[in-house]
Amino acid sequence: MGNERLAADMATMLDGLQDQLQGIAELQRQRSLLSATASVGDKRVEVTVNADGMVVQTRFSEDIADLSYDEIAEYVTAAAQAAAEGVLRRSRELMAPLLERRSRLPKLSEIIEGAPDLADLLPDAPPAPTEPPQEWPEEDQARRPRIADPGE
Repeated sequence: MGNERLAADMATMLDGLQDQLQGIAELQRQRSLLSATASVGDKRVEVTVNADGMVVQTRFSEDIADLSYDEIAEYVTAAAQAAAEGVLRRSRELMAPLLERRSRLPKLSEIIEGAPDLADLLPDAPPAPTEPPQEWPEEDQARRPRIADPGE
């Protein structure tokens, strides 16, 4: 009786895994097509990012010259961050059905008594800072790689 249940649980897990892999491939394709655009400063600055949050386009309105360089820099940063948040939110929305299906699959500890749940063993990644590097704590400054224009 125990072996039959184990075999049934394993079959369910393998079927779920196959569905997950197919779903992941489709989600990766859909995610790769995502982009987000944000406008700030009375729509004077518009930034578009791709699915990875990389800036792919920046546009300024005709009256951008009314702003100081510091204001333009602040608006570009704010627009890029807002667009990146938007594309991240859309990525999470895409992932929601897959995560919901995964939550219905039996956990390893439900199949093998005493086995740990692997998801519980993974550490949570800390969020990346959104402020400029010079405002980071000193211990993080030392580990931060510097990337500069080769001409500098």
